[in-house]
Amino acid sequence: MRRGACLVAALVAVSGCAAPPALSDRDERLQVVTTTGLLRDLVQRVGGDRVHVTSLVPDGADPHAYEPSLRDVRNVVYADVAFSNYVMLEQHNIIKTLDANLDEDAANVSLAEEAVKYAAEIIPLVEDVSLDTIWLGLRARGDGERFGANRSSDVLLSMTAARGPGDVFGYLTGSFGDTEVYFDSSDGFDAGDGYRADTATLPADAHTHMSWAFTEPGVYELTLSARLRVDQRSKPVSLGGSTFTVVVGVPPEESGVDDPTVVNRGHADLTVDLDREELYALYDPEGGGEFSQEVVPADSAVVEVPNKALSEVPAGPEFGFLGRPGDRVYQLAQAVLGKHVHGEIDPHLWHDVRNAMSYVEVIRDTLVDRDPRGAREYRRNTTAYLAKLDALDRYVRDRLARIPESRRYLVTTHDAFAYLAKAYDLTVAGFVTPNPAAEPSLADRRKLSDTIRNLRVPAVFLEPNLAARSATLTEVAEEQGVRICPIYGDTFDDQVTSYVRLMRFNADSLLECLG
Repeated sequence: MRRGACLVAALVAVSGCAAPPALSDRDERLQVVTTTGLLRDLVQRVGGDRVHVTSLVPDGADPHAYEPSLRDVRNVVYADVAFSNYVMLEQHNIIKTLDANLDEDAANVSLAEEAVKYAAEIIPLVEDVSLDTIWLGLRARGDGERFGANRSSDVLLSMTAARGPGDVFGYLTGSFGDTEVYFDSSDGFDAGDGYRADTATLPADAHTHMSWAFTEPGVYELTLSARLRVDQRSKPVSLGGSTFTVVVGVPPEESGVDDPTVVNRGHADLTVDLDREELYALYDPEGGGEFSQEVVPADSAVVEVPNKALSEVPAGPEFGFLGRPGDRVYQLAQAVLGKHVHGEIDPHLWHDVRNAMSYVEVIRDTLVDRDPRGAREYRRNTTAYLAKLDALDRYVRDRLARIPESRRYLVTTHDAFAYLAKAYDLTVAGFVTPNPAAEPSLADRRKLSDTIRNLRVPAVFLEPNLAARSATLTEVAEEQGVRICPIYGDTFDDQVTSYVRLMRFNADSLLECLG
């Protein structure tokens, strides 16, 4: 791949060639692109005047959901170095934009993965399973290395048949209430290439949450097939197919499956295994992550959608595909609002300042390798910045140590603060996991209320960029008479414009509101 070629990122709707960079950008500085503003800030602290750095995700936007633009493609094409967080923090199309358009001679660094070599500590992503019904998602298991797959490859999971008394829908609700329908049996199934209709796309070794809706009670048989598309030029490779049984509002005994394994609590994924080339259910009834996952063959799995999953179609055109407002459907909730494709590692490493220091060391060594003439400046900048981060770590630790032990509980909108809790001796008591397609149930609200009341939590914390999806937490906090305070997760705004400010702000906010 050469600079100046007409390059486009996969799934980014652009036409023509990317425009050349503005004259002001054509200088001798090292051209660096990062995925997020937080990484941009770290690179700028190390690179100083020798680098020109831009981020793909704008400040205030959600890196889990942001879709790259034509300008982003252009910035990638002309970059000498690219830094992503990865471990699936970013929307997959962001990673594909980097990998498809970056010059073959440019450095492409996944900071979270590389930082482990510099003593960064990682935390497995073990999910809460407190919903009354099972979480049912989709998963691509294995890395597909024997097919030549990489982090930009696509695993295509298609629904090719659905037999049952009613219609079935599989869809995702985004951060601000928009819906993306993956599977819809009401209009038949795609007879073409299957890339668009009735198909979900995942990276290798990842899974995603979904909402599922069924219009009538009874027994359903859902047939899924899977393919691997290594890159945009390759023909997809078939990975096989399987049929799964779902019982909706009826006893599992009516499934007709011999010796069934009933999948009815915790978390399960309809899974394509890239190594075994087969589809099965991966069942995690206790929410213990890899230590409690159970492989259930498709022909013996029976997914139960109980009668308590019966709900009404909410008002709003985004849910019109389910029927008219007020129509009754059986629904398995997505549980975590917004696009939530991820792997097995919590990607928010920087909330432990020591991990951010490891990021900085990776950045330093990458810039020195790409620009040896600037080595002295990069090392001098890094030494000064690491001293500042060391002081920051002590500041955060000192501030949070002042919070009484009985009040060290975090209740937030977004499950992004496990590193903060582990590094500075807090407890993540809960985060909001509403049913995104309907108002939270009384049971959902009661659980949140009980958590706040029983632990005597004095405050809950909202990320400013996610305030639009925080109504439940806000309402329950007001009912319980506790404070609502800000906390920053993975993006900047006009008030918090650097990593140091983000961590200091969070430490101050936590102390003020909990202490």
